[in-house]
Amino acid sequence: MTLSFDKPVRAVVTGAGGGLGRALCLELARRGARIVAADIDLAGAEETAAMVEKLGCKAFARACDVAQRPAVAELAEAATSLLGGVDLLINNAGVATSGPVDAIPQQDWEWIMGVNLWGVIYGCELFVPQMRAQGRGHVINVASAAGLLCTPTMAPYNVTKAGVIALSETMAAELATAGIGVTVLCPTFFRTRIIDAGRHHGSDSRASAVGKLMDRATLQAPEVARFALDAAAAGTLYALPHADGAWLWRLKRLAPERFYQQLLPRWLGKFTRR
Repeated sequence: MTLSFDKPVRAVVTGAGGGLGRALCLELARRGARIVAADIDLAGAEETAAMVEKLGCKAFARACDVAQRPAVAELAEAATSLLGGVDLLINNAGVATSGPVDAIPQQDWEWIMGVNLWGVIYGCELFVPQMRAQGRGHVINVASAAGLLCTPTMAPYNVTKAGVIALSETMAAELATAGIGVTVLCPTFFRTRIIDAGRHHGSDSRASAVGKLMDRATLQAPEVARFALDAAAAGTLYALPHADGAWLWRLKRLAPERFYQQLLPRWLGKFTRR
């Protein structure tokens, strides 16, 4: 099932208060969508909604902590009431933590699992039945190339994003005959606030380097948002907007053990020197 913009799409975007979530809302507005912009930061969601309205599209802001199932259930109910149904769900809200596996406290594992994985699970669980009932819909789950490549010192982030990819793959097979499409977005580096708002342990040199790579990326949030929506419109399951993530994933699939023993350490060495 592909996503059609031939008529106004009714969309819900989580993590819409800034970064990629805001870029997705603005790109949806350029395509004529009606939007519910949800974020734990209501002020940020309201700012996004105001920007959408300036582009001539209707938008509603809602506060939502995606780590809490009742909050996502309330969002689903509100979106159905406000929009008359939901054609597109974008599970975008996410956080980050980094450091060696043995340096990350349990509370940070629970924190990131709640937002990055359970938040996506709740979204799919509570919105997909509506889509089944109307016989159509599309889900974009925002994961990361980290979920495909699993680089060192990012275990909690890798685990949650790998889980989102597995969930998306499962849903794509389950929903293929129900008129519901699934796309999983797996970008690498682009400028967001996720590193600044993250919880980092051990040396902060890697976080600093990641921040620099985010700034240097040729594809930033607006281009990633456009890529994601184009992928959904084409009925694509895996959406990898950045070339580095795409070719590293291909290398891993060709030679998984060599990838982790030789290729990834070599790439990380170049990454560190940069």
